[in-house]
Amino acid sequence: MLEPAPDRSLPDWVEVFPNSSGPFRLGRSTGLKSWLRAAVERAEVDIVHSHSLWMMPNVYPGWVTQGSDAQLVVSPRGTLSEWALNHSRWKKRMMWALLQGPAIREAACFHATAESEYEDIRRAGFNQPVCIIPNGIAAPSPRGDSIRTRGGPRRLLFLSRIHPKKGLENLLRAWSAVESRYPDWELEIVGPDSNGYLARLQALQQELRLTRVHFRGPLFGEQKWQAYQSADVYVLPTLSENFAMTVAESLAAGTPAIVTKGAPWQGLATHQAGWWIDIGVDPLVACLEDAMACSRELLREKGINGKLWMERDFSWDRVGGMMLGVYNWLLDGGDRPAHVRFP
Repeated sequence: MLEPAPDRSLPDWVEVFPNSSGPFRLGRSTGLKSWLRAAVERAEVDIVHSHSLWMMPNVYPGWVTQGSDAQLVVSPRGTLSEWALNHSRWKKRMMWALLQGPAIREAACFHATAESEYEDIRRAGFNQPVCIIPNGIAAPSPRGDSIRTRGGPRRLLFLSRIHPKKGLENLLRAWSAVESRYPDWELEIVGPDSNGYLARLQALQQELRLTRVHFRGPLFGEQKWQAYQSADVYVLPTLSENFAMTVAESLAAGTPAIVTKGAPWQGLATHQAGWWIDIGVDPLVACLEDAMACSRELLREKGINGKLWMERDFSWDRVGGMMLGVYNWLLDGGDRPAHVRFP
């Protein structure tokens, strides 16, 4: 990873590299590029797996693997969605033509976390094999003293980046339509600010005269899990996500979720673990009224359904095994894994 490193301890296997000259947001690092190139040239690695696009650390893997025996696997992580491509559109078009596109054109395989991301990859013109594998999730330790079990205000939780694509303005407007009718509920918004967007939301809160909305800042580790476990419902009114890890986390914590169709969580309905709704204020108002009218017992039942779903289909043993199967297939051949798809 690049400096600055997070202000918390990192595992021994994490390498931190300094930024070099150039725009900070591009993440240019000659140290990282040299380290990757040396590892490939010394045949220390068979596969280089790159996550995300649009920064130099996502370009270097393509550069160093071209013409080598090492194979490149690319996980776009939502960066090829229509929303993402239209955000800073001209900058991305230029970088795609000059750097990012050529760097991944010869990738051996792409990784999508959901069907919608598979379609994004194909729409971008890539015909390589694509493995469709969700992110893994580790369930937190159960807590016997959850606010859900001992009473108190009922809580609707948003936990993610405070960013325009997360649909938070829609959430505040929808909350303004239901706040007065559900006086035992409060809305808690948790997460780091992105480029000053928090101030815009706080101004909207004042404009709408919302009284039970609380901005808490980012939470990590055990505090983050406690936030999930003490909430009655999690909400993500996003405009665009390739996976939305926070949804998996909320379900693993036993909290049902409301998620818009900007994220690929249609299983919420089929597994009776929450709601999957259209993007917009009106659908969100209708869903909030439905969810906030539910008894604690019914929400707890949906939360249990979600937790069991995560344990069954999103465990790290299962997800890691699927990815290892792809790596082995790329290196050794043999039968194609069932989760690998060609056009």
